[in-house]
Amino acid sequence: MFEEIDDNLQDDFEVSSTQRDNDFAQALLAGLSKKKKSIPCRFFYDGRGSELFEEITRQPEYYPTRTETAILRACAPEIAQGTPSGAVLIEFGSGSSLKTELLLTALDKLHAYVPIDISHDALAEAKARLSKKFPRIAVRPIAADFSRPVKLDPDLAKRSLLGFFPGSTIGNLEPDAAIDLLKTMRRVLSPEGRLIIGADLRKDEKRLLAAYNDEAGVTAAFNRNVLMHANRALGTHFDPDRFEHSATYDSEHGRIDMHLVSARSQTVRVLGHDIHFKKGERIHTEHSHKYTIEGFQALARKAGWSPDKVWTDPDRLFSVHELRCP
Repeated sequence: MFEEIDDNLQDDFEVSSTQRDNDFAQALLAGLSKKKKSIPCRFFYDGRGSELFEEITRQPEYYPTRTETAILRACAPEIAQGTPSGAVLIEFGSGSSLKTELLLTALDKLHAYVPIDISHDALAEAKARLSKKFPRIAVRPIAADFSRPVKLDPDLAKRSLLGFFPGSTIGNLEPDAAIDLLKTMRRVLSPEGRLIIGADLRKDEKRLLAAYNDEAGVTAAFNRNVLMHANRALGTHFDPDRFEHSATYDSEHGRIDMHLVSARSQTVRVLGHDIHFKKGERIHTEHSHKYTIEGFQALARKAGWSPDKVWTDPDRLFSVHELRCP
């Protein structure tokens, strides 16, 4: 796939890949050494993980993607009206960039699109597809962890910046971490940038649980794939069939909690260390916080943003927010 990407970007990919694996190794060992074991959810998204997530979005129980897509289709013209000619669209955690096409179609005077993602394959595919579909727009991928500060090339940084963070990925973070991420994004987009961000809304518990326990078992496969990612990238020896998928709703905190549960007593060799699991012991892999509109706006204000427009669907399942740098 890299033949479609310039040599400098390929070099960046190779450096980033090494850094990413080192980060994964440190986080994995640290998380599994705790009394309450955990693996950060950002490591779901290797090539296979990205494929499985795209499959999740097509499951009938999983409402967020199709609902947010419908909202973006409706509000894209309004977003475009407020975006000056020659602006740059920056997407944090771009994945396949499929939703982005709705904005790229509406933003007919856009100068460049900058997808930021840790998946090299996803970036390469998105660059090839979008460069062909939108030849008027320069596609400038950055292989990086978007939760850390990203430095834009000077020719892009001086332009008007529009950030994009769909999918309610912000809900994967605890409130303090979500505020930190929003602060990081504000620093990237300052001084006068905007951020379009998706946030899943609180709703009936039964509907929430169904979305994370789809009948086809795709979410379960996605959850277990983080172990396969460790095996492929770091040479660990997890048997994913010895771990069961669990997704439950914490009504006190308004969030879905996802775990991998050891189906038996076992020992796994991880980076030179023997990690012991009791039967029923859990590895926490993801939170997914659900918000009220007012609650999310309050969170954004704590990060220094000024909330502006909000778009939602008729059933108020999902929300898309416009935040401005004050």
